[in-house]
Amino acid sequence: MSGRMQGKVVLITGAARGQGRSHAVRLAEEGADIIAVDSCAGIDTVTGKYPPATPEDLDETVAEVEKTGRRVVARQADVRDQAALDAAVAEGVAELGGLDTVVANAGIASYGRAWELDETTWRDMLDVNLTGVWHTAKAAIPHLISADRGGCLVFISSIGGFKGIQQVGHYVSAKHGIVGLMRTLANELAPYRIRVNTVHPTNVDTHMIQNPGTWGMFAPGDPEPTQDKAIAGFTSLNALEVPWIDPVDVSNAVLFLASDEARYVTGATLPVDAGAAVK
Repeated sequence: MSGRMQGKVVLITGAARGQGRSHAVRLAEEGADIIAVDSCAGIDTVTGKYPPATPEDLDETVAEVEKTGRRVVARQADVRDQAALDAAVAEGVAELGGLDTVVANAGIASYGRAWELDETTWRDMLDVNLTGVWHTAKAAIPHLISADRGGCLVFISSIGGFKGIQQVGHYVSAKHGIVGLMRTLANELAPYRIRVNTVHPTNVDTHMIQNPGTWGMFAPGDPEPTQDKAIAGFTSLNALEVPWIDPVDVSNAVLFLASDEARYVTGATLPVDAGAAVK
């Protein structure tokens, strides 16, 4: 451990598994204490496409962080619920002694052509992937300001925050939206020495893509899509010849933005996309 986050407290949403767990463990390895938040509950328009995280998943994140020797406060809270999120963050800050970094990672995926999406599917997507990021910022920013030691927010966007992608118009809209929010907050929070940036991964090897719904997007017309059938389609998205990246690849970018190495980086959109944005 090189201690790039030594003495820092980091809030991470969607922390029960996948990218969120990876971010928590990677930053803890570098010395951070973690406030880990996840709803650990399903959403009707998503459940059935891939399973939701569970309380046991969040417990596993806690165990993995504690293996690094760092402290962790875990709470179940839905980013759509401002009051619950406020309470979870306040409890974590009180127990760990402050807040320095926020990683707004919680997100969902579902599929359909834009004009065929039903109202509930559209609303759920924006409520979690856009409004949930705003809620996370609202819950955290007063703590960052009152601490008066600077800090940063990192929003996990997507290559869908750079360009249009078929079958996920609602997801793309949300991921573009948090770029606008990031750029605004970067200006509003600069007087407090608080930096705000987005990270834009290509497909990441998590439950969100490793499921028949996503495989079907990359193996169109196949009635029984599988990972093997979809790999060529995944790979075609990227300039580098890989179908997806690992969660830790995103976590390393988050670590850089959260560390003092990026002390003058704000308002930036950082791709970790195997060249997908330039292809």
